[in-house]
Amino acid sequence: MPLFTRPTSLALPILLTITLSGCSVMRSYDNELKQTVDLVGQGQIDQALTQHEANNTGGDFDLLYYLEKGELLRLKSQYKDSAGAWLLADQKVNEWENEAKVRAGAILENVGAVLLNDKTRRYDGHDYEKVMLSTRLALDHLSAGDWNAARTEIKKTHEREAIIAEINAKDTEALEKESKEKGITTTFKDLNGYPVETLNSAEVTTLKNGYQSAFSHYLAGFVYEALNEQGLASPGYRQAIELQPNIKILEDGLATLESRPSLRKPNETDVLFVVESGAAPALSSVTIPVPVIVSNLGVIPISFPVLHSDPSHTLQPSTVGIDGKDTLPLAGVTSLDTMSKRALRDDMPGIIVRGVLRAAAKAMSQKALMDQGGGAAIAGIALNIANVITESADERTWRTLPATISIARMTLPSGKHDIAIGSSKQSIDIQGSHAIVVTRLLGNQVYWSQPAFGPQMPVYTAPSAIEPAKNIDGSAIKKSPAKPKKKKAKKPVQQAQG
Repeated sequence: MPLFTRPTSLALPILLTITLSGCSVMRSYDNELKQTVDLVGQGQIDQALTQHEANNTGGDFDLLYYLEKGELLRLKSQYKDSAGAWLLADQKVNEWENEAKVRAGAILENVGAVLLNDKTRRYDGHDYEKVMLSTRLALDHLSAGDWNAARTEIKKTHEREAIIAEINAKDTEALEKESKEKGITTTFKDLNGYPVETLNSAEVTTLKNGYQSAFSHYLAGFVYEALNEQGLASPGYRQAIELQPNIKILEDGLATLESRPSLRKPNETDVLFVVESGAAPALSSVTIPVPVIVSNLGVIPISFPVLHSDPSHTLQPSTVGIDGKDTLPLAGVTSLDTMSKRALRDDMPGIIVRGVLRAAAKAMSQKALMDQGGGAAIAGIALNIANVITESADERTWRTLPATISIARMTLPSGKHDIAIGSSKQSIDIQGSHAIVVTRLLGNQVYWSQPAFGPQMPVYTAPSAIEPAKNIDGSAIKKSPAKPKKKKAKKPVQQAQG
């Protein structure tokens, strides 16, 4: 079935969209963030923050602006400011959630994405970024010593995953219907010249999805356990195992959950070491000729996003040194590098459909002008040039995230300890029943977090009233009216015999 059945000229809406979109159509997020990440790798955080602000002089502070800013501030150990930036990002994700619940299945609603390129769409974040935002916020709160605030973010992680799963299911159904109606059968495996192996490796295809991470769920288990909520800790550890099976530290988290409190002495601290390495992959644009049906079969160039891994993402340390004598093995539990590839693999059907529709619209518009001849033909040539210039894939992605996350766990005597990651050493004061030490390796730099004191005792108090369950749209679940109970007939009172 042809994509368009009537030769309607789309030149005016295309040219209007180009004019209204301005420089956002041509912006290269990959180039901008490469400079920022390079500065972080050289230890120049202040310069990286300055560069980040310079890239956003237009005043349109979108989701990515706050995501990147929060990560840069976290590396400076400014946890309050970092959390403030991420909470503003969280508001934008909440807006997406509220809108998505209403428009679920309307995956192709943005006309700009069809007429120009995906850069004209509002950036709502990749699914793994939305979930990871809650995890990063939880780490901020933990570094600041606010375990209850971290608990709130942990709870939000589970809720956000459920919303994403529901929205994705509806979008997939709508996309399949649109593809069938338009006769679009192209998949990313059909793109001649596209690096298919980056999205089709075993480590990518074996992931359950592109947004749930074993680290996020293990962290949930650790936080709940620290707050003496073993009943909630257990599902967190169990989910981590399901996402990344056969990893001993994840399995031990669940297996020894009940025995750990009695084994830990009052002057000891259960310490979770989190070691983050590298930077999340960058996105670039590659243009590939794709067969498109207009009035007849033609080949039109369409741009698609390609992921490029950070070269240092595989150079993650294997051990943590404790006081120059103990060596603790590190286990890689989450690869955001792999998750981003799985997310792109899952997004490719929508990207392809939008690309084919965009190419067909541009071809029809140009053909209509060329057929008119004269001045219209000149306009058709100009439109063709504009189409070539503006054809570009969306390169936006949260670049300052780590590429990999590894963890280790050990019970230590409370007090100061010399911790070593590779050749970098740091004296860290560890107190309380539980503590988290986060270290970030990027370029030739190692960034340490000095943990605030962990909880000395359970600090979470269960509410007196149980919060009622809600639907995904936030409305209360209606209960079926209870059937009236039948009144039992009263037995007649017997008179005492005199």
